[in-house]
Amino acid sequence: MKLKIEEKLISVGLREKGYSLNEIVQKVGVAKSSVSRWVRNVPLTDNARRRLLTKIKLGQLVSAENKHRKTEQVIENYRREAAIEFENIKLDKPLKKITCSLLYWCEGAKDTYSGIRFTNSDPRLIRTFLALFRKAFAVDETKLRVGLHLHEYHNPRRQIAFWSKTTGIPKQKFINPFLKPHTSKRIKRNYPGCATIYYHSNDMARELLATAEMFIQNVGA
Repeated sequence: MKLKIEEKLISVGLREKGYSLNEIVQKVGVAKSSVSRWVRNVPLTDNARRRLLTKIKLGQLVSAENKHRKTEQVIENYRREAAIEFENIKLDKPLKKITCSLLYWCEGAKDTYSGIRFTNSDPRLIRTFLALFRKAFAVDETKLRVGLHLHEYHNPRRQIAFWSKTTGIPKQKFINPFLKPHTSKRIKRNYPGCATIYYHSNDMARELLATAEMFIQNVGA
């Protein structure tokens, strides 16, 4: 009983100095529930309160960083599993055509009277769609065009150069960019603008959508 009283007095003294619950538990070696009960109503000086808040915020930061590392490790494990699965998949022309069609179903225009229009702001997705489109269809490169939707803070010349490199489409094939007025909101760092890939073929647009539709119907049946 005497030991318990001593532990309580030490805990209260540490709390008065601004020590956190976890710090007290580590120093005194008792259950956190006991410490919490002992120090619940301990008054704190301004200095002690500042120290305690600093420790709590630091603890929150460390906890968030640990959680982030664990999440990244989980994602990395999924990446490795996916990489192994992809090694066993043969991306032949029919599969490329189906994958391209599904991408178009999600991000492409459904109006088949205006040719192909595939829009996205993610350069990786634009690059992937074009790679599949070029490999799965007999693409006439002269029919490819690119339209950009930019903000006023963008440098149009720089963004055209970026998207030209991303798409493999010459700069002279780019339509004059549309510049959206800046609304005084924060600037999106590393945002490259939104790109639309145009290909003037109503028939190919119909084939893309029909292929995706048949895939969806068969899988969902």
